[in-house]
Amino acid sequence: MKHLRIVGAGWAGLAAAVAAVQEGWQVDLYDTAHAPGGRARSLTQSFAGQPLDNGQHVLIGAYQDTLALMRTVGLEPDTLLMRLPLNLQFADGQGLALPDLAAPWNVLAGILRAAAWDWSDKRRLLAACWQWQRSGFSCDATWTVAQLSHQSGLTTRVVQQLIEPLCLSALNTPCKNASAHVFLRVLRDALLGGPGSADLLIPTTDLSALLPNACLRWLHQHGASVHLGQRITAADLQSESFQARPDQAVVLACPSWEAARLTADTFPAWSQQAARLTHSAITTVYLHCTASDFAGLRQPMVALHSDAQHPAQFVFDRGALSQQPGLLACVVSDSQGMRDEIALRVQGQVAQQLGLDHLHILQTVVEKRATLACTPTQVRPAATIAPHFFACGDYIQGPYPSTLEGAVRSGQQVVTQLRHL
Repeated sequence: MKHLRIVGAGWAGLAAAVAAVQEGWQVDLYDTAHAPGGRARSLTQSFAGQPLDNGQHVLIGAYQDTLALMRTVGLEPDTLLMRLPLNLQFADGQGLALPDLAAPWNVLAGILRAAAWDWSDKRRLLAACWQWQRSGFSCDATWTVAQLSHQSGLTTRVVQQLIEPLCLSALNTPCKNASAHVFLRVLRDALLGGPGSADLLIPTTDLSALLPNACLRWLHQHGASVHLGQRITAADLQSESFQARPDQAVVLACPSWEAARLTADTFPAWSQQAARLTHSAITTVYLHCTASDFAGLRQPMVALHSDAQHPAQFVFDRGALSQQPGLLACVVSDSQGMRDEIALRVQGQVAQQLGLDHLHILQTVVEKRATLACTPTQVRPAATIAPHFFACGDYIQGPYPSTLEGAVRSGQQVVTQLRHL
Protein backbone atom coordinates (compact mmCIF):
# COMPACT_ATOMS: atom_id res chain seq x y z
CA MET A 1 0.00 0.00 0.00
CA LYS A 2 1.16 3.53 -0.73
CA HIS A 3 2.22 5.41 2.39
CA LEU A 4 1.76 9.15 2.94
CA ARG A 5 3.18 11.08 5.90
CA ILE A 6 1.63 14.50 6.55
CA VAL A 7 3.30 16.96 8.90
CA GLY A 8 0.68 19.34 10.27
CA ALA A 9 -2.94 18.82 11.35
CA GLY A 10 -4.35 22.23 10.49
CA TRP A 11 -7.17 22.56 7.98
CA ALA A 12 -4.86 21.94 5.02
CA GLY A 13 -3.29 18.86 6.58
CA LEU A 14 -6.66 17.45 7.61
CA ALA A 15 -8.08 18.03 4.12
CA ALA A 16 -5.05 16.31 2.59
CA ALA A 17 -5.32 13.38 5.00
CA VAL A 18 -9.02 12.79 4.27
CA ALA A 19 -8.49 13.06 0.52
CA ALA A 20 -5.47 10.70 0.64
CA VAL A 21 -7.38 8.06 2.58
CA GLN A 22 -10.14 8.27 -0.01
CA GLU A 23 -7.48 7.70 -2.70
CA GLY A 24 -6.27 4.53 -0.99
CA TRP A 25 -3.16 5.84 0.79
CA GLN A 26 -2.08 4.67 4.22
CA VAL A 27 -1.79 7.97 6.11
CA ASP A 28 0.29 9.01 9.09
CA LEU A 29 -0.60 12.49 10.33
CA TYR A 30 1.68 14.37 12.75
CA ASP A 31 1.32 17.64 14.66
CA THR A 32 3.27 19.29 17.44
CA ALA A 33 0.05 20.49 19.06
CA HIS A 34 -2.14 18.20 21.13
CA ALA A 35 -5.29 19.30 19.28
CA PRO A 36 -5.99 19.61 15.53
CA GLY A 37 -7.01 22.75 13.69
CA GLY A 38 -3.84 24.83 13.51
CA ARG A 39 -4.67 28.55 13.51
CA ALA A 40 -8.42 27.88 13.31
CA ARG A 41 -9.27 26.02 16.49
CA SER A 42 -10.92 26.56 19.86
CA LEU A 43 -9.02 27.52 23.00
CA THR A 44 -9.00 25.95 26.44
CA GLN A 45 -10.64 29.11 27.80
CA SER A 46 -14.42 29.12 27.82
CA PHE A 47 -17.39 31.40 28.45
CA ALA A 48 -20.92 30.30 29.36
CA GLY A 49 -19.85 26.70 29.04
CA GLN A 50 -18.66 27.10 25.43
CA PRO A 51 -15.04 27.42 24.25
CA LEU A 52 -13.57 30.64 22.95
CA ASP A 53 -11.79 30.55 19.58
CA ASN A 54 -8.32 31.80 18.66
CA GLY A 55 -9.98 33.99 16.02
CA GLN A 56 -13.22 34.55 14.15
CA HIS A 57 -13.62 32.95 10.74
CA VAL A 58 -16.38 33.59 8.21
CA LEU A 59 -16.94 31.51 5.11
CA ILE A 60 -18.96 32.48 2.05
CA GLY A 61 -21.29 30.33 0.02
CA ALA A 62 -18.69 30.05 -2.75
CA TYR A 63 -16.39 28.01 -0.47
CA GLN A 64 -17.69 24.73 -1.85
CA ASP A 65 -14.63 22.58 -1.08
CA THR A 66 -14.80 23.31 2.64
CA LEU A 67 -18.54 22.63 2.70
CA ALA A 68 -18.03 19.35 0.82
CA LEU A 69 -15.29 18.27 3.23
CA MET A 70 -17.61 18.91 6.17
CA ARG A 71 -20.19 16.61 4.62
CA THR A 72 -17.56 13.94 3.88
CA VAL A 73 -16.62 13.68 7.55
CA GLY A 74 -20.23 13.45 8.68
CA LEU A 75 -21.09 17.08 9.43
CA GLU A 76 -24.08 19.05 8.20
CA PRO A 77 -23.02 22.61 7.34
CA ASP A 78 -26.55 23.96 7.65
CA THR A 79 -26.58 23.11 11.37
CA LEU A 80 -23.11 24.50 12.10
CA LEU A 81 -23.09 27.63 9.94
CA MET A 82 -25.59 30.48 9.99
CA ARG A 83 -26.28 31.48 6.39
CA LEU A 84 -27.05 35.15 5.83
CA PRO A 85 -27.15 37.34 2.73
CA LEU A 86 -23.95 39.41 2.48
CA ASN A 87 -24.25 42.27 4.97
CA LEU A 88 -21.40 44.71 5.56
CA GLN A 89 -23.51 47.41 7.15
CA PHE A 90 -22.30 49.54 10.04
CA ALA A 91 -24.29 50.19 13.18
CA ASP A 92 -25.37 53.57 11.81
CA GLY A 93 -26.90 51.93 8.73
CA GLN A 94 -24.17 52.92 6.28
CA GLY A 95 -22.63 50.32 3.98
CA LEU A 96 -24.02 47.59 1.75
CA ALA A 97 -26.45 44.78 2.49
CA LEU A 98 -27.58 42.37 -0.23
CA PRO A 99 -31.17 41.12 -0.26
CA ASP A 100 -31.94 37.42 -0.53
CA LEU A 101 -32.25 37.41 -4.33
CA ALA A 102 -30.49 35.53 -7.11
CA ALA A 103 -27.33 37.07 -8.60
CA PRO A 104 -26.88 39.58 -10.13
CA TRP A 105 -30.21 41.02 -8.95
CA ASN A 106 -29.09 40.85 -5.32
CA VAL A 107 -26.10 43.08 -6.09
CA LEU A 108 -28.15 45.51 -8.17
CA ALA A 109 -30.87 45.79 -5.52
CA GLY A 110 -28.36 46.09 -2.69
CA ILE A 111 -26.55 48.96 -4.37
CA LEU A 112 -29.74 50.80 -5.29
CA ARG A 113 -31.11 50.43 -1.74
CA ALA A 114 -27.94 51.70 0.01
CA ALA A 115 -29.54 54.56 1.92
CA ALA A 116 -26.35 56.43 2.82
CA TRP A 117 -25.04 56.57 -0.75
CA ASP A 118 -25.93 59.22 -3.30
CA TRP A 119 -26.54 58.57 -6.98
CA SER A 120 -22.91 59.21 -7.89
CA ASP A 121 -21.75 56.51 -5.41
CA LYS A 122 -24.21 53.99 -6.82
CA ARG A 123 -23.69 54.82 -10.49
CA ARG A 124 -19.91 54.53 -10.25
CA LEU A 125 -20.07 51.25 -8.31
CA LEU A 126 -22.50 49.74 -10.83
CA ALA A 127 -20.23 50.87 -13.67
CA ALA A 128 -17.23 49.32 -11.91
CA CYS A 129 -19.05 46.00 -11.41
CA TRP A 130 -19.95 45.95 -15.11
CA GLN A 131 -16.35 46.76 -16.03
CA TRP A 132 -14.98 43.98 -13.77
CA GLN A 133 -17.37 41.44 -15.26
CA ARG A 134 -16.47 42.44 -18.83
CA SER A 135 -12.77 41.99 -18.02
CA GLY A 136 -13.39 38.52 -16.60
CA PHE A 137 -12.61 39.85 -13.11
CA SER A 138 -8.96 40.31 -14.01
CA CYS A 139 -6.59 43.27 -13.82
CA ASP A 140 -2.93 44.20 -13.81
CA ALA A 141 -1.23 41.72 -11.47
CA THR A 142 0.77 44.54 -9.85
CA TRP A 143 -2.27 46.55 -8.77
CA THR A 144 -3.41 46.91 -5.20
CA VAL A 145 -7.11 47.08 -4.36
CA ALA A 146 -6.66 50.81 -3.77
CA GLN A 147 -5.31 51.20 -7.32
CA LEU A 148 -8.15 49.09 -8.69
CA SER A 149 -10.66 51.28 -6.88
CA HIS A 150 -9.06 54.43 -8.30
CA GLN A 151 -8.88 53.04 -11.84
CA SER A 152 -12.52 51.94 -11.56
CA GLY A 153 -13.66 55.41 -10.55
CA LEU A 154 -15.14 54.43 -7.19
CA THR A 155 -16.01 57.21 -4.79
CA THR A 156 -14.25 57.63 -1.45
CA ARG A 157 -17.46 56.75 0.39
CA VAL A 158 -17.89 53.43 -1.44
CA VAL A 159 -14.24 52.55 -0.88
CA GLN A 160 -14.48 53.28 2.84
CA GLN A 161 -17.87 51.65 3.42
CA LEU A 162 -17.68 48.66 1.06
CA ILE A 163 -14.35 47.92 -0.58
CA GLU A 164 -12.20 48.32 2.54
CA PRO A 165 -14.33 46.10 4.85
CA LEU A 166 -14.86 43.58 2.04
CA CYS A 167 -11.12 43.48 1.34
CA LEU A 168 -10.26 43.04 5.02
CA SER A 169 -12.84 40.29 5.52
CA ALA A 170 -11.74 38.36 2.41
CA LEU A 171 -7.98 39.02 2.24
CA ASN A 172 -7.14 40.21 5.78
CA THR A 173 -5.06 42.92 4.12
CA PRO A 174 -5.77 46.68 3.83
CA CYS A 175 -6.75 48.06 0.41
CA LYS A 176 -3.51 50.01 0.07
CA ASN A 177 -1.50 46.76 0.23
CA ALA A 178 -3.91 44.04 -0.93
CA SER A 179 -3.65 42.25 -4.27
CA ALA A 180 -6.40 43.43 -6.63
CA HIS A 181 -5.96 40.26 -8.71
CA VAL A 182 -6.83 37.99 -5.76
CA PHE A 183 -9.60 40.33 -4.59
CA LEU A 184 -11.30 40.14 -7.99
CA ARG A 185 -11.00 36.34 -7.99
CA VAL A 186 -12.90 36.14 -4.69
CA LEU A 187 -15.49 38.60 -6.02
CA ARG A 188 -15.94 36.52 -9.16
CA ASP A 189 -16.60 33.34 -7.21
CA ALA A 190 -18.96 35.14 -4.82
CA LEU A 191 -20.96 36.98 -7.48
CA LEU A 192 -20.94 34.40 -10.27
CA GLY A 193 -20.61 31.14 -8.35
CA GLY A 194 -24.31 30.28 -8.36
CA PRO A 195 -27.16 30.72 -5.88
CA GLY A 196 -25.99 31.64 -2.40
CA SER A 197 -22.34 32.10 -3.37
CA ALA A 198 -22.14 35.57 -1.84
CA ASP A 199 -23.89 34.52 1.39
CA LEU A 200 -22.03 34.84 4.67
CA LEU A 201 -21.62 31.54 6.52
CA ILE A 202 -20.89 32.29 10.17
CA PRO A 203 -19.99 29.44 12.57
CA THR A 204 -22.51 28.72 15.30
CA THR A 205 -20.11 26.43 17.15
CA ASP A 206 -16.50 26.63 18.19
CA LEU A 207 -13.89 26.21 15.45
CA SER A 208 -12.66 22.82 16.61
CA ALA A 209 -16.19 21.43 16.43
CA LEU A 210 -16.73 23.10 13.05
CA LEU A 211 -14.35 20.69 11.26
CA PRO A 212 -11.06 19.55 12.90
CA ASN A 213 -12.51 17.22 15.53
CA ALA A 214 -14.80 15.52 13.00
CA CYS A 215 -11.89 15.06 10.58
CA LEU A 216 -9.90 13.40 13.33
CA ARG A 217 -12.76 11.00 14.13
CA TRP A 218 -13.19 10.19 10.44
CA LEU A 219 -9.48 9.49 9.99
CA HIS A 220 -9.40 7.16 13.02
CA GLN A 221 -12.45 5.31 11.69
CA HIS A 222 -10.82 4.84 8.28
CA GLY A 223 -7.51 3.48 9.48
CA ALA A 224 -5.27 6.56 9.44
CA SER A 225 -2.66 6.93 12.18
CA VAL A 226 -2.73 10.27 13.98
CA HIS A 227 0.21 11.40 16.11
CA LEU A 228 -0.65 14.58 18.03
CA GLY A 229 1.88 16.14 20.36
CA GLN A 230 4.74 14.81 18.24
CA ARG A 231 7.22 17.27 16.80
CA ILE A 232 8.84 16.35 13.49
CA THR A 233 12.38 17.63 13.02
CA ALA A 234 14.59 18.12 9.98
CA ALA A 235 16.51 15.03 11.08
CA ASP A 236 13.27 13.03 11.06
CA LEU A 237 12.62 14.06 7.45
CA GLN A 238 16.04 12.74 6.48
CA SER A 239 15.52 9.41 8.25
CA GLU A 240 14.73 6.20 6.42
CA SER A 241 11.06 6.19 7.46
CA PHE A 242 10.46 9.59 5.80
CA GLN A 243 12.54 9.03 2.69
CA ALA A 244 10.63 9.60 -0.54
CA ARG A 245 10.37 6.56 -2.79
CA PRO A 246 7.90 5.21 -5.36
CA ASP A 247 5.47 3.90 -2.75
CA GLN A 248 5.89 6.72 -0.25
CA ALA A 249 5.44 10.48 -0.14
CA VAL A 250 5.69 13.29 2.36
CA VAL A 251 3.50 16.41 2.62
CA LEU A 252 4.42 19.39 4.78
CA ALA A 253 1.13 20.91 5.93
CA CYS A 254 2.69 23.04 8.66
CA PRO A 255 3.00 26.86 8.59
CA SER A 256 5.34 28.35 6.00
CA TRP A 257 8.03 29.29 8.52
CA GLU A 258 8.06 25.77 9.94
CA ALA A 259 8.17 24.23 6.45
CA ALA A 260 11.06 26.57 5.63
CA ARG A 261 12.95 25.43 8.73
CA LEU A 262 12.41 21.75 7.97
CA THR A 263 13.66 22.08 4.38
CA ALA A 264 16.50 24.56 4.92
CA ASP A 265 19.30 22.01 4.50
CA THR A 266 17.74 19.61 2.02
CA PHE A 267 15.83 21.95 -0.30
CA PRO A 268 17.32 25.43 0.30
CA ALA A 269 15.81 27.17 -2.75
CA TRP A 270 12.25 26.22 -1.81
CA SER A 271 12.97 26.92 1.86
CA GLN A 272 14.20 30.44 1.14
CA GLN A 273 11.11 31.24 -0.89
CA ALA A 274 8.84 30.06 1.94
CA ALA A 275 10.90 31.96 4.51
CA ARG A 276 10.56 35.25 2.59
CA LEU A 277 6.78 35.32 2.92
CA THR A 278 5.36 38.07 5.10
CA HIS A 279 2.39 37.69 7.41
CA SER A 280 -0.14 39.88 9.19
CA ALA A 281 -1.39 39.73 12.75
CA ILE A 282 -5.04 39.42 13.73
CA THR A 283 -6.25 40.34 17.20
CA THR A 284 -9.56 39.16 18.64
CA VAL A 285 -10.84 41.12 21.62
CA TYR A 286 -13.59 39.38 23.58
CA LEU A 287 -15.83 41.85 25.38
CA HIS A 288 -18.53 40.95 27.91
CA CYS A 289 -21.50 43.29 28.02
CA THR A 290 -23.13 43.11 31.46
CA ALA A 291 -25.76 45.81 30.89
CA SER A 292 -29.11 44.47 32.12
CA ASP A 293 -30.95 45.67 29.03
CA PHE A 294 -28.50 44.22 26.47
CA ALA A 295 -30.38 41.75 24.28
CA GLY A 296 -27.71 41.32 21.59
CA LEU A 297 -26.73 43.14 18.43
CA ARG A 298 -29.22 43.82 15.65
CA GLN A 299 -27.41 41.26 13.48
CA PRO A 300 -24.81 38.53 14.22
CA MET A 301 -21.97 40.43 12.50
CA VAL A 302 -21.70 44.21 12.40
CA ALA A 303 -19.08 46.28 10.59
CA LEU A 304 -17.27 48.99 12.54
CA HIS A 305 -15.85 52.27 11.29
CA SER A 306 -12.12 51.81 11.81
CA ASP A 307 -8.93 53.84 11.84
CA ALA A 308 -5.70 53.86 13.86
CA GLN A 309 -7.51 54.88 17.06
CA HIS A 310 -10.49 52.58 16.41
CA PRO A 311 -8.80 49.41 15.15
CA ALA A 312 -11.58 46.79 15.00
CA GLN A 313 -13.37 46.22 11.69
CA PHE A 314 -16.07 43.75 12.74
CA VAL A 315 -17.86 42.62 15.87
CA PHE A 316 -19.62 39.26 16.25
CA ASP A 317 -22.49 38.60 18.63
CA ARG A 318 -21.54 35.26 20.16
CA GLY A 319 -24.80 35.19 22.08
CA ALA A 320 -26.72 34.92 18.81
CA LEU A 321 -24.17 32.56 17.27
CA SER A 322 -22.97 30.17 19.97
CA GLN A 323 -25.20 30.56 23.04
CA GLN A 324 -22.75 32.83 24.88
CA PRO A 325 -25.05 35.71 25.94
CA GLY A 326 -23.39 39.08 26.29
CA LEU A 327 -20.15 37.99 24.60
CA LEU A 328 -18.87 40.10 21.71
CA ALA A 329 -15.88 39.06 19.60
CA CYS A 330 -14.18 42.04 17.96
CA VAL A 331 -11.76 41.46 15.10
CA VAL A 332 -8.74 43.60 14.29
CA SER A 333 -7.24 42.56 10.94
CA ASP A 334 -3.69 43.65 10.12
CA SER A 335 -3.30 44.30 13.82
CA GLN A 336 -0.66 46.82 14.95
CA GLY A 337 0.47 47.73 18.46
CA MET A 338 0.49 46.26 21.94
CA ARG A 339 -2.15 43.79 23.13
CA ASP A 340 -3.51 45.81 26.07
CA GLU A 341 -3.56 49.05 24.09
CA ILE A 342 -5.50 47.41 21.26
CA ALA A 343 -8.01 45.93 23.70
CA LEU A 344 -8.66 49.28 25.39
CA ARG A 345 -9.14 51.04 22.07
CA VAL A 346 -11.54 48.36 20.87
CA GLN A 347 -13.49 48.57 24.12
CA GLY A 348 -13.92 52.33 23.64
CA GLN A 349 -14.70 51.94 19.93
CA VAL A 350 -17.50 49.43 20.51
CA ALA A 351 -18.94 51.46 23.36
CA GLN A 352 -19.02 54.57 21.17
CA GLN A 353 -20.22 53.11 17.86
CA LEU A 354 -22.73 50.62 19.26
CA GLY A 355 -23.86 52.75 22.20
CA LEU A 356 -23.11 50.05 24.76
CA ASP A 357 -22.30 50.45 28.45
CA HIS A 358 -20.78 48.04 30.94
CA LEU A 359 -18.29 46.49 28.51
CA HIS A 360 -15.55 44.44 30.13
CA ILE A 361 -12.47 43.01 28.42
CA LEU A 362 -12.69 39.26 28.89
CA GLN A 363 -9.85 37.94 26.73
CA THR A 364 -7.52 39.24 24.03
CA VAL A 365 -6.06 36.77 21.54
CA VAL A 366 -3.22 37.88 19.27
CA GLU A 367 -2.14 35.68 16.37
CA LYS A 368 1.07 37.40 15.25
CA ARG A 369 1.32 35.43 12.00
CA ALA A 370 -2.35 34.71 11.52
CA THR A 371 -2.54 35.17 7.79
CA LEU A 372 -0.40 35.60 4.71
CA ALA A 373 -0.15 39.24 3.70
CA CYS A 374 -2.02 39.08 0.39
CA THR A 375 0.00 41.66 -1.55
CA PRO A 376 0.83 41.84 -5.28
CA THR A 377 4.53 41.32 -4.53
CA GLN A 378 4.13 38.09 -2.57
CA VAL A 379 5.53 35.14 -4.54
CA ARG A 380 4.14 31.96 -3.08
CA PRO A 381 6.12 28.72 -3.27
CA ALA A 382 4.92 25.80 -5.36
CA ALA A 383 3.34 22.72 -3.84
CA THR A 384 6.05 20.45 -5.26
CA ILE A 385 9.28 20.65 -3.28
CA ALA A 386 10.95 17.59 -4.83
CA PRO A 387 9.83 14.25 -6.27
CA HIS A 388 7.51 12.62 -3.74
CA PHE A 389 7.93 15.61 -1.42
CA PHE A 390 5.18 18.27 -1.28
CA ALA A 391 3.73 21.13 0.74
CA CYS A 392 0.20 22.41 1.21
CA GLY A 393 -1.34 25.29 3.07
CA ASP A 394 -2.95 28.68 2.56
CA TYR A 395 0.47 30.10 1.57
CA ILE A 396 1.05 27.76 -1.39
CA GLN A 397 0.51 29.00 -4.95
CA GLY A 398 -3.18 29.20 -5.70
CA PRO A 399 -6.00 31.54 -6.62
CA TYR A 400 -7.32 32.12 -3.12
CA PRO A 401 -6.08 34.29 -0.25
CA SER A 402 -5.12 33.02 3.18
CA THR A 403 -8.54 31.62 4.12
CA LEU A 404 -9.99 28.34 5.34
CA GLU A 405 -11.09 27.58 1.79
CA GLY A 406 -7.59 28.30 0.50
CA ALA A 407 -6.14 25.86 3.04
CA VAL A 408 -8.68 23.12 2.27
CA ARG A 409 -8.23 23.48 -1.49
CA SER A 410 -4.47 23.31 -1.17
CA GLY A 411 -4.66 20.11 0.88
CA GLN A 412 -6.99 18.46 -1.59
CA GLN A 413 -5.04 19.59 -4.64
CA VAL A 414 -1.74 18.21 -3.37
CA VAL A 415 -3.37 14.78 -3.14
CA THR A 416 -4.46 15.17 -6.76
CA GLN A 417 -0.78 15.56 -7.63
CA LEU A 418 -0.02 12.31 -5.80
CA ARG A 419 -2.11 10.44 -8.36
CA HIS A 420 0.71 10.84 -10.87
CA LEU A 421 3.30 9.12 -8.69
